[in-house]
Amino acid sequence: MSDYTITITSAEEKALKTVMVDIKEWITNFKEVRAAQATTEITRILLEHCNANDITLATGVEAQIDQAYSLGLVAEAKADALPPAAPEE
Repeated sequence: MSDYTITITSAEEKALKTVMVDIKEWITNFKEVRAAQATTEITRILLEHCNANDITLATGVEAQIDQAYSLGLVAEAKADALPPAAPEE
């Protein structure tokens, strides 16, 4: 398990408090929802690959994510692999 710390300015905090009741709760919820989405996508990719190639699927979500990595089906995101940002208007 990893711990991450973020820092926001007082202006950012004031601005965020106008659109959310609890900043920490919002960040935690975002993390949980995004991780669940990524997990669903990884396990879908792995299941399709294992079925197509007669590979035994690992047991348990963490083991399945590890299996997807070991089979080269997923990799850590890299900044240079992301699409370019939209131009500023």
